[in-house]
Amino acid sequence: MKYSSRVFNMLLIVICAAVTVSADEGMWPLYMLDKLHWDSLTAMGLQLKPNDIYNAEGTGLASAVLQVGATGSFVSPNGLLLTNHHVAFGAIQEQSTLEHNYVRDGFYAATFKEELPALGYKASATVSIEDVTKRIMSVVKPGMSDLKRYEAIDLETKKLIREVESRGDVKARVARMYEGKQYMLYTMVELRDIRIVYVPPEAIGNYGGDIDNWMWPRHTGDFSFLRAYVGPDGRPAAFAPENVPYHPKAYLSVSTEGIKEGDFAMTLGFPGRTSRYVSSFELANQINFYYPNAIKTSEDQIRIIGDAGKADSAIELRMSSRMQGLNNSLKKSYGILEGFRKRDVLAYKRDQEQQLRNYLAANPKLQKQYGGLLTAIDSLCKAREAYQQRDFMLGRMAYGSDYLRLASTLYRWACERKKPDLERERGYQDRDIPAAKERLQNAQINLVPEVDKLVFKYFLGRVLALPQDQRVPAIDKLAEGHLADPGYIDGLVDRMYAASKVGDSSARLNMFAMDQKDIELTNDPFIDLAKALKPEIDAQMKRSKTFDGALTRLAPLLIMAYADWRKDEMYPDANGTMRLSYGQVKGYSPSDATTYFYETGIKGVMQKETGQDPFIVPAKLAQTYTTGNMNGYLDPAINDVPVDFITTNDITGGNSGSPVINGKGKMIGIAFDGNWEGVASDYLFNPPVTRTIAVDMRYIVYLIDKVYAYKGLLSELGIQTGTL
Repeated sequence: MKYSSRVFNMLLIVICAAVTVSADEGMWPLYMLDKLHWDSLTAMGLQLKPNDIYNAEGTGLASAVLQVGATGSFVSPNGLLLTNHHVAFGAIQEQSTLEHNYVRDGFYAATFKEELPALGYKASATVSIEDVTKRIMSVVKPGMSDLKRYEAIDLETKKLIREVESRGDVKARVARMYEGKQYMLYTMVELRDIRIVYVPPEAIGNYGGDIDNWMWPRHTGDFSFLRAYVGPDGRPAAFAPENVPYHPKAYLSVSTEGIKEGDFAMTLGFPGRTSRYVSSFELANQINFYYPNAIKTSEDQIRIIGDAGKADSAIELRMSSRMQGLNNSLKKSYGILEGFRKRDVLAYKRDQEQQLRNYLAANPKLQKQYGGLLTAIDSLCKAREAYQQRDFMLGRMAYGSDYLRLASTLYRWACERKKPDLERERGYQDRDIPAAKERLQNAQINLVPEVDKLVFKYFLGRVLALPQDQRVPAIDKLAEGHLADPGYIDGLVDRMYAASKVGDSSARLNMFAMDQKDIELTNDPFIDLAKALKPEIDAQMKRSKTFDGALTRLAPLLIMAYADWRKDEMYPDANGTMRLSYGQVKGYSPSDATTYFYETGIKGVMQKETGQDPFIVPAKLAQTYTTGNMNGYLDPAINDVPVDFITTNDITGGNSGSPVINGKGKMIGIAFDGNWEGVASDYLFNPPVTRTIAVDMRYIVYLIDKVYAYKGLLSELGIQTGTL
């Protein structure tokens, strides 16, 4: 790895100067492992060195951890991959029918030939990490406008990615760290043939459903096994019958030795996004605008789709993956707002900023360098608020309606294809064509026109109800002055869906090959709407780029100011790149006179059973447990087979499926959730109550061994039943 950026030296000096770890906070990039206090980690129980976790040869533990939607890990030399049930849920749902309902019943392939394709799934393994700050920042010139700054960085990023990917079977990503102070090049191997090996019944993998989601105590077996394949030549390839299992350089050994309170625990994974350095102005907008509106739209979509599913079991199955995502996001939003309120996070953030102002004011040099930052960020946020209602609803409408999303994608491709490759918008370059075609084709599996019609009509009504200064001319024109006539809107939507070919996979792929003139000549009503909305969306994108360019100028300086004041560690916010977090197995007290133990057992599964979804215990599990067939799996701390446990590790969305690893480097569990009291830690870490929830490896192996007797899978995991 190279660290060539002089502009980043000051921050690294600050980071290295004081390494007093604040509880177990921090999602640490792999290139910063040598900055951790390894003496302290050793005292906690870690028996590994940095090189054992990540090294350039690809033999460290991190090389066994992949990005697969969220996170997964290789657990055998034959490409067997362990992740969460909810991460693999889309794959199993897309392969399910009412006759073969793998969501309800689970799925197991005893042989390679029986494994089913996980449509659209890819697994990306990190190959190398390099600091490219000097190159990216070399294109930023004094006096640049914020938009020009964004465009210059974006173009140089695309050039670098093209150079790296031209070398062969790799994918590249340039990740922005510290909001733009540092840029890191991640080179990945992308495995494109992923297959389903074993997914437990939903009554295990999602036991407790949305009721228990984000809650502790938990009793969910949230795990699934997939497998990665490559071509016969060993190179990444799309699905083909002749492909062979991938043989990774590194894979994790699973452990059934068990855990106890205080044990060291480490996670490796791909956390999606945290906002711990966000300003109070941005935070206030999240509290007052974003989350209330996100909650409202999610609640409405859940009601619309849920009602349709109740009337038709086939629709319910097709929509189950989307409903799971909507419910998960909704409940997290509730939890974040509650966490903000309980800790008064906004007041805390404002107090921190006032203390920072006082610190800067006492030092003329620092005041000159950083004194105007908060005012500038405040102005930036206020300018964005002028358009946010329209931008929010347009974004939700385009994402929420499948027909409009597909039409917008097709029309955007037709427009972008006219440009030189490097000048196109991200996601619309030649490198993106195979994935785009695959998504367009796979979209047919869960496309339900009668449901999409209801969702589109809902969003149409929401956009038409926007205040006058937030109106969308293309939508107003669509209604042709009939805003107060529900019958007209109903008829309009019916006509649009009846005339559109966007819902047909063959027609979509034909449209994908068309240029702008030809696709406009199709006279498809949704293509016409996408065309009419494009000027508005282009203006929205321009505003977003300008805001982003300004933020890459201001936010890094704010982080530098905090670093100078606090003299402590400043790890970068999560951004979808691999991170390490460390902690301990530990219970917590969420409120007065309430204390939670660190693990749960099958007894709790049985106690929660109601016979009604989502608390139905599968007959095989109940029967096996009732007979007392638990040899080798009992934990003396609870005198039961363990199910889930909690640790103090720092994780967030995207860490789902992260291996939980003990001090010896063995996998003891798989992370699948955070707890309700810690959800707001995306913005402000709360050590006393923030916990990671993981499935205990012993429960996974118990199910495979005692309950379902999948001996082949057990053997591949390297577990001999006689040793348990």
